[in-house]
Amino acid sequence: MPMTADAKDLQEDLIRLRHDLHRQPEIGLHLPRTQEKVLQSLDGLPFEITLGKDTTSVTAVLRGGHPGGEAAGREAAGPRPAVLLRADMDGLPVQEKTGVDFTSQADGAMHACGHDLHTSMLVGAATLLADKKHLLGGDVVLMFQPGEEGFDGASYMIREGVLDAAGTRVQAAYGMHVFSSLEPHGTFCTKPGVMLSASDGLEVTVLGAGGHGSAPHSAKDPVTVAAEMVTALQVMVTRQFNMFDPVVLSVGVLHAGTKRNVIPESARIEATIRTFSEASRHKMMDAVPRLLKGIAAAHGVEVAVDYLQEYPLTITSEDETHTAEKVITELFGERRLSRWATPLSGSEDFSRVLAEVPGTFVGLSAVAPGGDPATSPFNHSPYATFDDGVLADGAALYAELAMSRLGALAPAS
Repeated sequence: MPMTADAKDLQEDLIRLRHDLHRQPEIGLHLPRTQEKVLQSLDGLPFEITLGKDTTSVTAVLRGGHPGGEAAGREAAGPRPAVLLRADMDGLPVQEKTGVDFTSQADGAMHACGHDLHTSMLVGAATLLADKKHLLGGDVVLMFQPGEEGFDGASYMIREGVLDAAGTRVQAAYGMHVFSSLEPHGTFCTKPGVMLSASDGLEVTVLGAGGHGSAPHSAKDPVTVAAEMVTALQVMVTRQFNMFDPVVLSVGVLHAGTKRNVIPESARIEATIRTFSEASRHKMMDAVPRLLKGIAAAHGVEVAVDYLQEYPLTITSEDETHTAEKVITELFGERRLSRWATPLSGSEDFSRVLAEVPGTFVGLSAVAPGGDPATSPFNHSPYATFDDGVLADGAALYAELAMSRLGALAPAS
C-alpha cells in the first residue's frame, strides 16, 4: 500500500493529537506536558528512547531490519546508514484569537507557528516507519525538539548527541515547517542553498543625564540620541550594504522615560537583524557598534551595545533538496511542489543540524483549502490558523524521505 494511503488511515489520530497539543502549548526548553504526549504516542512502537538532560527533548531511534538484520547483523556488516527527521514542539508567547474550537487553554501562549502540526506529523511518521521497519535499509533518528522559538533547542540536542544517537553519525537530515500563508493549500516548498536568513539581536542602552524637560541644555537627553540611532541604522543598511545581498533591520523596542516633562537618564533600543550571507553578517557585527558609538560620542553620551549572535543561515544541501523534490513529486505530483527563487527572512535553529550534516528543509502550506495565501494571517499572528488536512501528507513525506534515503545509502547485499 502506498505511504500516502497508510498515512490517511492515521489522519483522525493525528488530528486528535494536534488538537490536544494545541490546547496546551508550552514555551521554551521545558515542555513536560508536550513531552508526555509524545512519549504516550510512541509507546508500544519499537523505538529506543532517550530523553534530554537539560531540556525536555525526545530522541527516538528505529533500527531498520534490512539489510543485515538486528544488532548482530549490524556488527557483522559494519556501520549502517542513518537519517534524521526533526520536529520542533514549542509554542509562542502569543494570546490566541483564532476562535477555533480547540483554542489554547494557556493564557498568553499559543501554537502560532504550527509546531503542534510538526510534532503530530512526526508521530505519524513514527507509526508508518515502525510498520515498515523490516524494509528500512538503516536506522532512523526522530528528533523531537523543544525551544526553537529563540531558545536554540537544537544546540542542546546536538550537544547531547542527537546526530550520533543511532551509533553512527546520521548521513542526512530532514525538517519540515508549515505556513499559514504564502502558498496555496498543500503546496510543498523547497530551495537549495540559502533558504532562511541568519538571525541576530541588537540591544542598545543610551546613557545620558536626566533633567527637566523645559531645560534640555542642562541635561544629556538620551531620547533624541536614540531616535537618531534608529534612523541612522536604516540609512546605514541602504548605504553600506549591497541591495542584492540584503540586510533587514527592524527596531521592535524603543523605550524611554516616565513623564512628558522629565528627560530620562537612559533610553533603550532592541532590534532584530536578518542577513543572507556570512559576509554581510560579519560586516553588520562591525558596522552597527561603530555607528552607534560614533553617534553617542557626537552627543556626549554613553552607549552600551550588545550584538547577540543567534541562529545562523539555514543552508540546504542541493543533493538532499533534489531528493526531497523527487519524493514529493512521486507522492503528490509536480503541481504540489514549489521551488522558491529567493530565501525567506525568517530563521531556524534547524540550521544548526544542517551545518553538521547534509540535509534539507521543506515548507508545507497549511492554508485552509480555498483560502487566499496572500491575505491569510502569517505565522506568529494571534489569528494564524493551520489546516488539519495537511497532517497525513506531512507524515507520509517524513516517512518516505527516511525510507527513500536509506534505500539509496544502504550497501548492496
